[in-house]
Amino acid sequence: MTLADVTEQFQAVAAKAPNLGKSLKFAFDEGVVFLDLTSDDAVVSNEDKEADCTITTTIETLEGIRNGSVNPMMAMMGGKVKIKGDMGLAMQLQSLLS
Repeated sequence: MTLADVTEQFQAVAAKAPNLGKSLKFAFDEGVVFLDLTSDDAVVSNEDKEADCTITTTIETLEGIRNGSVNPMMAMMGGKVKIKGDMGLAMQLQSLLS
């Protein structure tokens, strides 16, 4: 899976995402995916901007979390996922990842 694939998947899911009044950034080795959830129409881009919550991981780990082969809590405890900023926003991500 590539950064373009991940961006495309987030664009499809973000179309149904509610206005959370926050922004979220996924930082991968290959680049970033920025989700602006501050308006009624979510905007997904690959711009590296400041976000309320930044999640640093690999595309492989993200895919494992999405398909259920990786436990998100174990990935955090093992250092495979790092969260900086609004932890409450990070906890709401299950709906965006499924």
